Amino acid sequence: MMQSGQVEDGVPLLTQDEQKQQHSQRQAAISRSKIGEFNYESKKLWQIAGPAIFTSISQYSMGALTQTFAGQVGELELAAVSMENSVIAGLAFGVMLGMASALETLCGQAFGAGKNKMLGVYMQRSWVILLGTACLLTPLYTYSSFILQCFGTSKEIAEAAGKFALWMMPQLFAYAFHFPIQKFLQAQGKVLVMAWVSAAVLVLHTVLSWIFMLRLGWGLAGAAIMLNISWWLIVILQLIYILVTKSDGAWSGWSWLAFADLWGFVKLSVASAVMLCLELWYLMMLVVIVGILPNPLIPVDAISICMNLQGWDAMIAFGFNAAISVRVSNELGAGNYRQAKISVTVVSITSVAIGFLAFLVVLATRDTFPHLFTSSEAVAKETTRISIVLAFTVLLNSLQPVLSGVAIGAGWQSLVAYINIACYYLFGLPAGILLGFKYNLGVMGVWGGMVGGICLQTAILIIVTSLTNWKKEADEAISRVRKWGGSAADE
Repeated sequence: MMQSGQVEDGVPLLTQDEQKQQHSQRQAAISRSKIGEFNYESKKLWQIAGPAIFTSISQYSMGALTQTFAGQVGELELAAVSMENSVIAGLAFGVMLGMASALETLCGQAFGAGKNKMLGVYMQRSWVILLGTACLLTPLYTYSSFILQCFGTSKEIAEAAGKFALWMMPQLFAYAFHFPIQKFLQAQGKVLVMAWVSAAVLVLHTVLSWIFMLRLGWGLAGAAIMLNISWWLIVILQLIYILVTKSDGAWSGWSWLAFADLWGFVKLSVASAVMLCLELWYLMMLVVIVGILPNPLIPVDAISICMNLQGWDAMIAFGFNAAISVRVSNELGAGNYRQAKISVTVVSITSVAIGFLAFLVVLATRDTFPHLFTSSEAVAKETTRISIVLAFTVLLNSLQPVLSGVAIGAGWQSLVAYINIACYYLFGLPAGILLGFKYNLGVMGVWGGMVGGICLQTAILIIVTSLTNWKKEADEAISRVRKWGGSAADE
């Protein structure tokens, strides 16, 4: 039996109990270290995600409140605003946001590498590209009445929505400036500025929309005036902040480098747009497909209620998407590949925990929440019936946007675009149509099949993320900063 105090070659020998105690102490120290890492990264995450979620909700609420006021004006006005917001502006929003998402990769990695001056160059370059994209999208607004009628919308609603879309064209060009500014500020973690600006504009938008649309009776014209003013006000206030503060050196004035290597920038922007649009439009198509089912009125109303709830939940997901893309791009740009990996783990655990909570809330309230949106017992019953699919959609969408954010932060947009095409449009969509129409499962079949596509995409992204060589990604980030920085990279 070993005695405490015995020595061998001048080294004290430990008893088995002392060895076990020492091992336990080492394990406890490792555990404390991991908990410390988790808490550190969680704090960093919420510093970005919290304001980003608030900003997303505030900006989403502007369109929702306008739609609510339009419903007080009349049924035709409500239909016109709804169609323009969900179809015309929705399509443009997806394209413009997607094109600007290239900045999340480039600005985030440049900031992490300490090349702050490059952020201003990148933002200007994105303005050039998005203004060109906005010009290409103007026919969507100009011929929106004809486009909506081609999709089966009644002539009266299509003409009203088309008229409103023409008035909303200034919003399209506001997007061209807003999204690059948003990514520019996010990359530096200046999300509180965006939150305060969005909150102030939302309050102003609410008051003036009520005055113009209801008190003065301007109807759709008042809605268009306030939405355009609100979006441009967000752009102007954020731009003033950048010009006045110089954004800690990230803005160094206008530069001809904005026009350098535009083609390489366009390719990454298009890949980002394709990736994001394939995700945003996927569930939007659900309402269109359900509308083709026999006796679609009740299913369409039920799915619309579920999509409304899912839309609000998506604002939380967008916040985490922004947070993880910033954290991953910053850390990779700085060469801290181990911290980037820790960031992915922490945000995945956090978002899934919130998603699971939302999953339980949907299931627990499935018999009551439909009555908050409809007075029809038939619609409420159908909504309750399909709420189980909504619950799983909410759960999956807690992780899926996070993995997409990782892809944006690391610059995997092209790869994820191919994954999305395969999972969503070659598997999920055909499966939904087959189950809904061929096997007569109706809305449950259509939505269930499409959720299968999300499951497959999420599983593939988990595998890709798990097998990633983060050191190699950090090396590629540094190479990317040098490639697209122009002469600014050497300053």
